[in-house]
Amino acid sequence: MASNRPRPWLAGFTFTVAAIALLLCLAASAVASTGGAPTAAGAPAASGSPTGTPASEAPSAGTLSLVSAQTAPRKSFFYGFRYPNVRFSIASTQQQNDLQIDVVNSAGEVARSYYRNDVEPNTEVRIRWDGTTSEGKPARNGRYSFRIKPQGGTALAATTSSEPVGLGFALYGYAFPILGAHEFGGAAGRFGAGRSGHTHQGQDTMADCGTPLMAARGGTVQYAGYQYAAGNYVVIDGKGTTLDFMYAHLAEPSPLKTGDQVRTGQPIGIVGDTGDASACHLHFEIWEAPGWYEGGSPIDPLPYLEKWDRYS
Repeated sequence: MASNRPRPWLAGFTFTVAAIALLLCLAASAVASTGGAPTAAGAPAASGSPTGTPASEAPSAGTLSLVSAQTAPRKSFFYGFRYPNVRFSIASTQQQNDLQIDVVNSAGEVARSYYRNDVEPNTEVRIRWDGTTSEGKPARNGRYSFRIKPQGGTALAATTSSEPVGLGFALYGYAFPILGAHEFGGAAGRFGAGRSGHTHQGQDTMADCGTPLMAARGGTVQYAGYQYAAGNYVVIDGKGTTLDFMYAHLAEPSPLKTGDQVRTGQPIGIVGDTGDASACHLHFEIWEAPGWYEGGSPIDPLPYLEKWDRYS
């Protein structure tokens, strides 16, 4: 980044690299079950399953039932490291069966459909949903489930099995960025609060120094660096949105670098008090299009943080 690029005005210990690595590992293990990345760098997520196509001729299936079906993780994030997936097998009165696997919301509406033809009994089938609808848009927050049925038929019932059958899960577009105890600051830390010569552009959320931070929305790291007011900070261009997300006062430089891809729920650093900060906290900003210091404008992040906090 050029030295004359604008910088945000913000209001408001140094950790060793080993301490940061330990804390990020703790964050990673805590979010692994919800689709977060298992490491700070985070390998790219596997792609979603191909949808397939319906049987070219009249679909055929025997009398079917589910032998087993397990869905994981039970809470996922859009563009998270782990996509919702189901592994299942069927019992059937015939050898080859044409199946349809729907992702349905709590109202029973189909978000995405997958087709698998000539499926044999007692053969594991795996479907991985990337969180997008059939129109290619991010699915809404909520409860979902996989629905397995013969093409053109009704959903299968489960047989008696030694393992419980689980098809339901939750999908969320955003993760609360602090993985630990926190509280929203007072009036002075709110969006729009007065500052010397400017107004506060974000929301301060108090947390102990060293508390792990996660990406509220994955995407591309637009910038990671240091500024005298922001301290160590990271800006992420949110995947599938028109929004940029900025995290400031990190205790140490983020392990992420400008241009990195980051997943929703992935560890990005730890809470600190670097820069112009008088206490340990996260200063968090959301910028509308065209983006952070690219002609966009900051908006009040508190309503969003409160919403994410309720389900995270």
